[in-house]
Amino acid sequence: MRVHWAQNAVEHLVNIYEHIALNFPTYAKGMVDRITRRSEQIADQPLSGRKVPEYEAEDIRELIEKPYRIIYRTKADQIDEVAVIHGARLLPEDI
Repeated sequence: MRVHWAQNAVEHLVNIYEHIALNFPTYAKGMVDRITRRSEQIADQPLSGRKVPEYEAEDIRELIEKPYRIIYRTKADQIDEVAVIHGARLLPEDI
């Protein structure tokens, strides 16, 4: 199945990279690589992520790539990566 990264999620990745790279540029690249590789798992197994407890929706799921939560929405023809949020942060009310 096709995985589409929403602009919001791409911006989250850029912000994660820039924040970590201030002190650890090599680790920043590795962290972003780990997060993006997880989308391959989602493409092969869209329901492998757990339902997001904060949302009461079957189609909103997440994978954990510590310390980040990769939030995605499943659709009939594709998967939308909608956010990458640090596990210590609160999720927005709607995605």
